[in-house]
Amino acid sequence: MERRARTHRGALALLLAGGILITGCGAGGTTTETSADRGVAENRGPAGGRQPSAAPGPEEAGASQAEDGTARESAAPDYLSTFALDVDTASYGYARRTLGDGQLPTADTVRPEEFVNSFRQGYERPKGNGFAVSVDGARPGAAASDWSLVRVGLATKAASDTAERPPAALTFVIDISGSMSEPGRLDLAKTSLGILADELRDDDSVSLVTFSGEAETRLPMTRLQGNRTKVRDAIEEMEPADSTNVAAGIERGYEEAVEGHRKGATNRVVLLSDALANTGETDADAILERIGDAREEYGVTLFGVGVGSDYGDALMEQLTNKGDGNTTYIADETQARKVFVDQLPAHVELRARDAKAQVAFDRETVKQFRLIGYENRKVADDDFRDDSVDGGEVGPGHTVTALYAVRLREGASGRVATATVRWQDPKTRKAREETGSVETGAIDGKLWDGASPRLQVTAVAAYFADTLRGGDLPGTPALGELADRARKLAASTEDSSVEKLATAIEQADRITNGAGDEPPGDGGEGEVG
Repeated sequence: MERRARTHRGALALLLAGGILITGCGAGGTTTETSADRGVAENRGPAGGRQPSAAPGPEEAGASQAEDGTARESAAPDYLSTFALDVDTASYGYARRTLGDGQLPTADTVRPEEFVNSFRQGYERPKGNGFAVSVDGARPGAAASDWSLVRVGLATKAASDTAERPPAALTFVIDISGSMSEPGRLDLAKTSLGILADELRDDDSVSLVTFSGEAETRLPMTRLQGNRTKVRDAIEEMEPADSTNVAAGIERGYEEAVEGHRKGATNRVVLLSDALANTGETDADAILERIGDAREEYGVTLFGVGVGSDYGDALMEQLTNKGDGNTTYIADETQARKVFVDQLPAHVELRARDAKAQVAFDRETVKQFRLIGYENRKVADDDFRDDSVDGGEVGPGHTVTALYAVRLREGASGRVATATVRWQDPKTRKAREETGSVETGAIDGKLWDGASPRLQVTAVAAYFADTLRGGDLPGTPALGELADRARKLAASTEDSSVEKLATAIEQADRITNGAGDEPPGDGGEGEVG
């Protein structure tokens, strides 16, 4: 069955009303399992919960006139939010690199969900495969007194010991074009691969493809046992050449992955590039069309690693989104070790394929909710249980966070939202679901100096990203205040990654001279977008 892709990012001006944040790292709320097979047949409405009843008011029940003068009923506000899961972090990594160079990142490279993905959340993990669902929240304060932040947290079971995971068959596709000759590009890629060659197991296999104007196989699929020196020699022989034909590299890489495909192993293509394609096909859809059979028939996934101060963020993100994978960005050897030592060896296997989430807000208690990020991960509400519609791939030990700004109705009490995650088992492709919910009392506490430190870190990262792209999320503090809060949170959590977040915010504050945001206005009901 041909798969339908996710909806892509719209115009930047439409982002200013913010709302869902998916990210990578919750607590609170109940979790129940539902039968995925009942979904469409029972016509239950929103995933995992009762159909929210319509709130009274002319905005929802009014009528308007058609061109012929006849009355027509206006559509009710949308109280559903549906998206594909994502664990990317490249946007945050590239923003830090850009700020370190004394410049603000361009708004179209800032994806708030990837900022939040970059921090630990401390969610409860499931005992088995699949997801645990946590929902909590808090009020940001007087600047947005009638708004709350609601955090939907999804977590998979931590990675098993490397000795217990299935073997890996990894095809590395390395950009050796002229632009990769600059420091921090090909040299960093070679260092990263050398690190990984020491970390993988003897029963793992690797192949090596390079590309510039054309693609070349430097090493066919080779078991590491007894061949580590051969692998390192192939890595060291790579030298920069001329143009950047990303399409040729990916096509050859997938050919090698299929040729060296190992049944029962995790088969993956790893692309290391600055993604500045200037030769051959440069459209992500067209590139991936060429290797569709390898993705569908053999289950080969794509992991993108971005490098370089001048980086083709959009192309890399589109390739990995549509290639059933994820992307990250590295700027130095410390980050390379984090990715290739701490993350990739343990996470070569998958916990979930085509994972999607749907959050149903109760219209009796919720007046508005606002979305931050994930514009290019939106899924039509009706497609939530359509397993032919593409979702996201999630590995072991990953967390995904959907962060909403929610305005409750005056005097509201009761259910606020029901969150459901649906995914397919990577081996059996059987669909499963897990559900959690939250009540008004669980989101009424103070965010700052009251909520859990990890929820506060999530809020800081989200507010920072929204500010960088010119958004107007309710309750957003000035950059200086955000930096101060990040410093305090770094001390209380003893987390160096939060310290680096504080530094990035301070850099942005200096560049922008502390420019602030104007508070958002009132805009009707339902989802603001």
